[in-house]
Amino acid sequence: MAILTVKQLAKIYEGRVAHKALDNINFSIEKGEFVGIMGPSGSGKTTLLNLISTIDQPSSGEVLINEQNPHQLNRKQTALFRRRELGFVFQHFNLLDTLTVEENIVLPLTLDGKRVNEMERKLQKVAQKLGIDSILKKRTYEISGGQMQRTAIARAIIHQPSLILADEPTGNLDSKSAKDVMETISTINREDGATALMVTHDAVAASYCHRVIFIKDGQLYNEIYRGDNRQAFFQKIIDMLALLGGNSHDLSTVRL
Repeated sequence: MAILTVKQLAKIYEGRVAHKALDNINFSIEKGEFVGIMGPSGSGKTTLLNLISTIDQPSSGEVLINEQNPHQLNRKQTALFRRRELGFVFQHFNLLDTLTVEENIVLPLTLDGKRVNEMERKLQKVAQKLGIDSILKKRTYEISGGQMQRTAIARAIIHQPSLILADEPTGNLDSKSAKDVMETISTINREDGATALMVTHDAVAASYCHRVIFIKDGQLYNEIYRGDNRQAFFQKIIDMLALLGGNSHDLSTVRL
């Protein structure tokens, strides 16, 4: 069953000169898939994520999440849909400094008015899975970048969303923390059957996906599948980025 279906999606930003950010994008993501989106800066990756996450409205075409089009909902319904169906992981963590780690994680449940004992049960389960049970009482400024991102992932999955959307989740992390975070997302995907879509510049991060969709100039350019060998997949991603003419920093020389 497709969790996400994108049909003939287009986005035009009106201005003195209209700019077509996306043009006729079609793809779907099945339940339990982990899909990456890559492309040079300005290719339309973030626009695509913003349309899927309902932050932005498409000019034409449609986005279906669990066969429902969130762009047809009113503002209140959209907010509820986003909170229940989607989980977000951002490059800058987007944690609230005024809250402790545990308060940040249970935020989606608090907003949904869940009972305290249910929140506590889910919190313990997710914190244990992500190895952050020892820092729950700390504030966000007392923990490392890797721990912050794991906290953000915990917040993204505590309400078991239909779709996890990750935007450059390793963008602010050193290579060891980045590896930990990608293995965490990969484990959640494998063990819990979570469906995830990730925008990334990083070929190492992308090599954890089942497949990677490449975008160039607002259009689908290609897609490649991982198969059994992650090392070979990583190399294919590097080759594809070179073909796309990505910036030099897009082509990380890291070996897995």
